[in-house]
Amino acid sequence: MAASLSALLNWRPQTPFYYGWLVLGLSAAGAFVATAVAGVVLGGVQSFIIEDTNWPRTHIGLASSCGVWMSGVFGPFAGRLADRFGPRWLMPVGVIVLGLSMVAIGGVNASWQFIIASVIGRAISQPFLIGVVPRTMAVNFFNRRRNIALSLTGIYRPISGALIIQAFSVITLLADWRTAFRLLGIFSLFLAVPMVIIMRRRPEDIGLLPDGARAPSAAATSQSAPAQHGGRGTRPGAPEEVSWTGKEALRSRAFWLISIVAFLNVTGSSGLGFSLVPYLHEFAGLTTPQATGVLSISTFLALSSLVWGQVAGKLTPRWCVVAAMGVSALATLALFQVNGVVAAYAFGIFWGLFHSALEVLLYMVLADYFGRNSYGAIAGAMRPFEAGGLGLGQIVGPVVYDLTGSYAILIVFSAAVQGMAMFLMLLARRPERRPRLEAEAA
Repeated sequence: MAASLSALLNWRPQTPFYYGWLVLGLSAAGAFVATAVAGVVLGGVQSFIIEDTNWPRTHIGLASSCGVWMSGVFGPFAGRLADRFGPRWLMPVGVIVLGLSMVAIGGVNASWQFIIASVIGRAISQPFLIGVVPRTMAVNFFNRRRNIALSLTGIYRPISGALIIQAFSVITLLADWRTAFRLLGIFSLFLAVPMVIIMRRRPEDIGLLPDGARAPSAAATSQSAPAQHGGRGTRPGAPEEVSWTGKEALRSRAFWLISIVAFLNVTGSSGLGFSLVPYLHEFAGLTTPQATGVLSISTFLALSSLVWGQVAGKLTPRWCVVAAMGVSALATLALFQVNGVVAAYAFGIFWGLFHSALEVLLYMVLADYFGRNSYGAIAGAMRPFEAGGLGLGQIVGPVVYDLTGSYAILIVFSAAVQGMAMFLMLLARRPERRPRLEAEAA
């Protein structure tokens, strides 16, 4: 019985291509369902919910903010678990908790019930299905193609958001928003089985090396074992790189600067994105479907992350972050001039090309600076900053509107914090490992 169970757990499908692409592709399905409780979707579909329930906008913003803040609390733990266990067991847990939460959302009768179900679903699904766990998997399975792999994990959520927002619109017209949540919840539950079968922690677990190189023989491995936790890898067929431990990274000035940059960037961009649909509807003269379309095309243009991944290989991820943040801040101020459908879509396209790539570019910077051996722990340690900014941004817009009846202060605030983030990124140069740290890690 034990042998049969072991054989079943070790079985995996054979692919004519590198297995890393399969696990990366399946993670897209997890990100798709997890996006249903993400801020970009709740912000885009809040009008449907409010029209049906008459709940205050602040309650929808609170659900989104508290959910992302709790995901920040779980982020560091998820990072350490990702380094140790990988996505095979963490991602199925994520889709099960998420699925049950969305089914529950479909049956709520009060805003406090909506908030609780949304917070539980978001707190677990974000680090397990969108952020830390899939990105750690991408860094572990890829080295030379790491930027492309991280770019793909970065585009899953915004593209999923664009698709889900439109799907919500259609399902709401045919049935209601509750049905949309229930259907996505059921789909999420079904994903647990293929994730257990296909997902793996690292390519070494299945006889491969990053990017698809074959693992060396036992004799070769004993003669040139990979460095552990902070050393320099010497595996045949694998590019040499330096990997920092989590403790080493947290002692570096660069890590804290990058984390503050992530906080400021996400605060500004999420604040604008969460309130973009109501702003365009009430102050730019667009209908709700037209405003939703602008948000959808902006999030869909996260496809530009693939291009940014290529550019980052030439200019370094750090300089790409600086450039994208500067343009994004200017585009945010241009929103004051939007007064019609054409201008709104032009803004959505331009803003989407630049702001949507920033999150994944920052995770490229982490991989570029600190390597892969403890990437989960390092990325998880940055998640509270990112989650704090995301939650703050999503509540700022509703609060500003309730207090002033306008989004003008929000727009200026968003541009200002992105400008501050650009300046700090200029200071976040690649760290050098001190000799004392290298001796400790040896």
